[in-house]
Amino acid sequence: MMHASRQRWIPLGVALVMTAASALPALAAPRKDEALWKAAEAARPEQLKLLETLVNIDSGTGDIEGGTRVLDILAPRLEALGARVERVPAEIPGLPDNLVATLKGKGKAKILMIGHIDTVFEPGTAAKWPYSATGDRATGPGVGDEKGGVIQAVVALEILTARGFRNYDTLTLLLETSEERGSPGTRALIDRLVKSHEVELNLEPGDAPDKITVWRKGSSTFNIDVKGRPAHAGVAPQEGRNAATELVHQLATVDTLPKSGDGLTANLTIIQAGSRYNIIPENARAQVNVRVRDKADLERVQATLEESARNTRVPDTKVTVSRENSFPPLPENPHTEALAARAKAIYAELGRELGTGGNGGASESALAHEAGTPALDGLGPVGGNFHTDKEWIDLTTITPRTYLLMRMIQDVAARPPKTFRPAG
Repeated sequence: MMHASRQRWIPLGVALVMTAASALPALAAPRKDEALWKAAEAARPEQLKLLETLVNIDSGTGDIEGGTRVLDILAPRLEALGARVERVPAEIPGLPDNLVATLKGKGKAKILMIGHIDTVFEPGTAAKWPYSATGDRATGPGVGDEKGGVIQAVVALEILTARGFRNYDTLTLLLETSEERGSPGTRALIDRLVKSHEVELNLEPGDAPDKITVWRKGSSTFNIDVKGRPAHAGVAPQEGRNAATELVHQLATVDTLPKSGDGLTANLTIIQAGSRYNIIPENARAQVNVRVRDKADLERVQATLEESARNTRVPDTKVTVSRENSFPPLPENPHTEALAARAKAIYAELGRELGTGGNGGASESALAHEAGTPALDGLGPVGGNFHTDKEWIDLTTITPRTYLLMRMIQDVAARPPKTFRPAG
């Protein structure tokens, strides 16, 4: 019991408002589509079986045979829905075809989903590290990034089509085969598709504990090439100009840049030098992967590296800096936030809370945003440790995320967002 001397007096007007508020009935929770949820639950065993099948097929970027095998499994399922399925040749050599599946409906909205079937893993990985499920976790090469999301999209389309959902003008699924290298085999195709649709939903995995992605860093790789002079390492080393030694000097500048965090990061990923143990290296190369929230940071990094290149330590060596751009950043923006708000409301139908966040992984959603098409990312199953031999997904999110994707398709079909003119 509160002591009388510590009682807190509430003004009469406020008390009346509080009393009235307490008398109001509680707001009803958003209503779950029970039939849609049961359909997602019923599809789960086949969904997981298909996931195991695809994870156990190596399809690293550039693996034409493996990528083709994956598409050969998915294409008939999409054709069975009445979709027009096209194999679109990659825009550069050495990559499998891309796949575009298009469904035509009776509504007005034009909805695009994008997923990628390529992984970062080398041929032979699946044999050594096949799909495995223990408890609530599944592991395997590409299980989250992003075969889980790709299969989720196929299953979502199967369920919606079986239920007679056609409240859209165009519903397109792009399965591309070079995202892990910055989509060099699909840039023109992506540009055409994002400009001809009103919204892009991306099948990249969600982040733990249960988030969708509302911002992403952009990605570029800087090449630092050093030209020196070869010489016999034992007889006349003084006649050589060691490119590897100069490269080490250049990398000291790279070391001054941030390595982690939500802003700019620059990390050495590949280093090459020398041809034989008894020859002074004539050539050396380093590749530095740079991630940015602000595109202007790329120019600042380039200026820093080029300034360093003009100040060599090993005489008569030449340093050249070049840049390979992958994806631009997906900035925090009101169009993505509006889609995220819809997703949160849908997830609440399941009694689940959907978080939002961002990360340093780049994706095609940034290209959609730059084209003026609202984009929402990270709609696949929740996972982590991507690009490593510990990659995993949370199996408890398979059915909720499938439901979320289906309801998002329904929601944006009923209320398509407006495209916008991108800044700049």
